[in-house]
Amino acid sequence: MSNHGQSPKYIFVSGGVLSGLGKGVTAASLGYLLKTRGYAVTNIKCENYLNLDSGNINPVEHGDVFLCEDGLEADLDLGTYERFLSQEVGQKNFTTMGQIYSAVIQKTRDLHFNGATVDAIPYVPEEVIRRIRETVEGFDIILVELGGTAGEYQNAIYYEAYRIMKLQFPQDTIHIHVTYFPNPVHINEMKSKPTQLSVKMLNSMGIQPDFVVGRAETEIDDKRKEKVAYYCNLDKAHVISNPDCSTIYEIPLVFHDQKFDELVLDELSLPKNRSNLQPWRNFVETINQKKSRSVTIAIIAKYIATGNFELKDSYVSLLESLNFAAWHDKLELNVEFINAEALEKNSKKALDTLYRAHGIIVPIGWGERGVEGKIKAIQYAREKKVPYLGLCYGMQLASIEFARNVVGLKGAHTKEVDPHTPHPIIHDIPFEAKYQQIKGQGASMRLGAYDCVLKPGTLAHQIYAKHHAFKNARQNLISERHRHRYEFNNKYRQQLEEKGFVISGTSPDDFFVEMIELPKNKHPFFVATQAHPEYKSRPLNPHPIFVEFLKASEKSSK
Repeated sequence: MSNHGQSPKYIFVSGGVLSGLGKGVTAASLGYLLKTRGYAVTNIKCENYLNLDSGNINPVEHGDVFLCEDGLEADLDLGTYERFLSQEVGQKNFTTMGQIYSAVIQKTRDLHFNGATVDAIPYVPEEVIRRIRETVEGFDIILVELGGTAGEYQNAIYYEAYRIMKLQFPQDTIHIHVTYFPNPVHINEMKSKPTQLSVKMLNSMGIQPDFVVGRAETEIDDKRKEKVAYYCNLDKAHVISNPDCSTIYEIPLVFHDQKFDELVLDELSLPKNRSNLQPWRNFVETINQKKSRSVTIAIIAKYIATGNFELKDSYVSLLESLNFAAWHDKLELNVEFINAEALEKNSKKALDTLYRAHGIIVPIGWGERGVEGKIKAIQYAREKKVPYLGLCYGMQLASIEFARNVVGLKGAHTKEVDPHTPHPIIHDIPFEAKYQQIKGQGASMRLGAYDCVLKPGTLAHQIYAKHHAFKNARQNLISERHRHRYEFNNKYRQQLEEKGFVISGTSPDDFFVEMIELPKNKHPFFVATQAHPEYKSRPLNPHPIFVEFLKASEKSSK
């Protein structure tokens, strides 16, 4: 550890007034600043729901599931942590109320409590504390984000865990409360009363926050800071402004300008080592620069509710990966979402949007809804030579489209959608522990990082070689994350390959088809992968597949 043998420090981050304020971005931004000062930092997310993970939650309802290296299907905040801190997170960085209660109940069955009456207090918060303490090894500072909003009965256990830890480790534990400062249109004055009431709620639970981070459309002025400081028992300097920015990646710089990281280190009695934010400043400058070139990408989506906010959250890892690649190449990125079901119905609006796109992506998806619309988009991309990137379901459906329309296998499909298809190009395989995890009764999935061998001479191989992205270049080996149940049916390999289908990546034992493409002399860029490269793309290190896909898309626009 880099803090000269001191005990680990804990920073709890809670939210008040309303949900969706950006606790995750706040925690990740502060974590990044502390990391640049030489501290080993990690983040934890404590979720309120009873689900054991985020894997079976509708992405429209709760946002994009973030897939970790170790196979954890987690809340999208873990993606924020990985992207800001540029380091992997996993099982130890995520807990749900379902996990907590399940663990406590199992311990009662195992006679762990020696006959005690197991009440919620103290046994459940003690389980929370045990899990937080489990993450300590190798880290100086642990940031713990509490899901939900102060005052909800679902998350009271987490707040009680903080209260107990503050008693146990008073010099090593602090609390940051993220709240909302509204500016009602009819008054045109920023209001601090919601923050005061939210802090009062914390006080009623025996918690005094050390910092208040105020989310607002604009910076919080001195008058509001003075009010909050006075009524919430805080130093005025400990009221930190978190205004709307053109990009969330500005937030670390906004915090740094207010000396937030220095104040936190003072509160934790840690040295204020020097930091170097220049690479991040350069990155933010690139984001905000006016771009002279642009590219339009169509994403064939199915997780669309009412409005753009749900849409964005359902595909946030993909959108961020595209952004990183566009910023890397100083491109203005225009993303058009096309409802796959609208394409099925030949909607003029959907078709017109498809036809003006410079590149087409079919991302992750489950089930039959919108499948034929996605296949229609893939056929258009293949026949009209529009750059295409298939991710997971996008690879499976590209294989089906080729089997149907090039090989001539009528009725070719995935068994996920049509269990009685005469040509199951995509099928399920018997459970095999070295490949799959059991997710529930009758359901197994391939989850987490898996190796893949790329075929020399293919476009996929060229992309990874160009960006030095091999796990082992001598073995042509890469590693990507997976999250799916169905696989390419090896019985159809030869038939498809004879018609020009290229299998460019397989598992090291040649059992799984992992990447497919079309030859460069047939198509400028047609690549699809069973994996999810979007989960490994980072701000200062965009994933090569997205970089090259956008380059090809821009080229096709000319």
